[in-house]
Amino acid sequence: MKMNEQLRIHKQPHTFDWKDQVIIRHLIFEDLPELEWDGEYTRYRKVYLRAYKSSNEGKTVIWVADLPSTGIIGQVFLQLNSMRKDLADGSFCAYLYSFRIKSNFRNAGLGKRMLDIVEDDLRKRHFQEITLNVAKTNSDAIRFYQSNGYEIIDSEPGEWSFRDHNDKLQRVVEPAWKMMKRI
Repeated sequence: MKMNEQLRIHKQPHTFDWKDQVIIRHLIFEDLPELEWDGEYTRYRKVYLRAYKSSNEGKTVIWVADLPSTGIIGQVFLQLNSMRKDLADGSFCAYLYSFRIKSNFRNAGLGKRMLDIVEDDLRKRHFQEITLNVAKTNSDAIRFYQSNGYEIIDSEPGEWSFRDHNDKLQRVVEPAWKMMKRI
């Protein structure tokens, strides 16, 4: 290869990278319908609304990854205070949940970027620990959390219930690992 060909290769214009366009920010009310991900999570509409109201009370923080040309492509909820003090006690330990990245945007570093922002925010709030529950069958998520310093500390039954968008009581049983990280 001639020298001028090498120079031409290195001077190619920067190609568009969607990751450079993503804005990670707090959820606003108008974002709520997008959390349903085109109908995939419509059943959680009331759960999302309750979490949004909790964020207005300072008990929850909700982050979204917004790709302006596409919309919300990721989300992570952080409960600062819970009735279960082993998960979130309001000052020392917070609980991470509902962490999702749309499948087309996974394995590109966005999850790590969002997790770093959540952890930095918690440090600024003087929290020292994050807990989460991950389904025992979700090996990709377990691997992701472990690669980011989370350790399995216990087993959880993973039983909870919620009212869906039709106000029907739904019961979830998803055995989980309780994971924790000191930050």
